[in-house]
Amino acid sequence: MGKKRRGRERSVSCANCGRTVPRDKAVEYTKRTHFTTDLKGDDNVTFTGFNTVHYCISCGKHSKIFEKKKEQAKRKREREMYE
Repeated sequence: MGKKRRGRERSVSCANCGRTVPRDKAVEYTKRTHFTTDLKGDDNVTFTGFNTVHYCISCGKHSKIFEKKKEQAKRKREREMYE
């Protein structure tokens, strides 16, 4: 039911520990990168890009990128209370 009969999924390596994990099991996280030359004037060049990295379940939980659904629902309810 959960895997939707995709067959063998491609493996990715964790960005933190290097563990090899199937792509559908890994936690996908998009990081925003911002580079600038910090020049005053017309020569200043800025670049903003997005980089997608994959984490294994244990590294995602440890760095608080991924949390259980129950905890996510609890946080969402708290945010809705204050709005």
